Amino acid sequence: MTHDAVQGRLVAHLQELIRERDPYMATQGHYYARQYIHAQLEQWGAVASIAFSDRGRDHYNLCLNLPGRQALAPVVIGAHYDTVPGCPGADDNATGVAVLLELARLFATQPPRRPVHLVAFDLEEYGLVGSRAYVQSLQGQTIHLMLSLEMLGYCAGESVQTYPVSAMEYLYPRTGDFIALIGNWQTIPMLWRFQRALGGAGVNCAWLPMVNRGKPLPATRRSDHAPFWDAGYNAIMVTDTADLRNPHYHRSTDTLATLDLAFLTRVCLGLGQGISAL
Repeated sequence: MTHDAVQGRLVAHLQELIRERDPYMATQGHYYARQYIHAQLEQWGAVASIAFSDRGRDHYNLCLNLPGRQALAPVVIGAHYDTVPGCPGADDNATGVAVLLELARLFATQPPRRPVHLVAFDLEEYGLVGSRAYVQSLQGQTIHLMLSLEMLGYCAGESVQTYPVSAMEYLYPRTGDFIALIGNWQTIPMLWRFQRALGGAGVNCAWLPMVNRGKPLPATRRSDHAPFWDAGYNAIMVTDTADLRNPHYHRSTDTLATLDLAFLTRVCLGLGQGISAL
């Protein structure tokens, strides 16, 4: 994957996805995004639309399972496609979905060692409803790792980075130009490997292992990895840290113009390398 080609495809995905996608208040945009994701994933194999109910309506997680070179426990890669009302959701979470679609292309044409299950989750913004439904559907199936792609495209070289606990300012960067990896403590070897893979792609990286399913620091549970933690699975959130850095979080100003596309592309390339080596 060359940098320019990957960036071009990511931008093409973003241009289609960035629109209000709240499932109740922006139903047209939400439906359009779901159909777009389905069509993109369907290029690489059969896509399962796994239905679940919430508030008296059916919603859908979109799933594409791709084989690996070896018959090993799979890696689940997920990104949510819904937004909060009034937000076009460029960083939150069109960036995550765009990278999910590019990873589908990569792993369909260059199979990694392990099988990969790519999932676009609905209703993350309503309490991780889609990912909870997906975890229930696993019925205890073994997985090697779950990666939650949660806001990947906001980068700021200034000292804008904040933390949920002030003591973290002495341990982690103040400049908002890194990707954070937040995993349960069992994933420490994988956190280290992903840091190296992302670093090889030119991405600054910081990682944080959590105990007790992240409950000592609730901010670490704010994405679709949390239901996997609760079910005892290894899971890592990959994030630009959302509102701890991005002033456009959950606002109407979360647009394409606010993203650092070169940064997003390097993140995508680094994740591709890291997942391939698992």
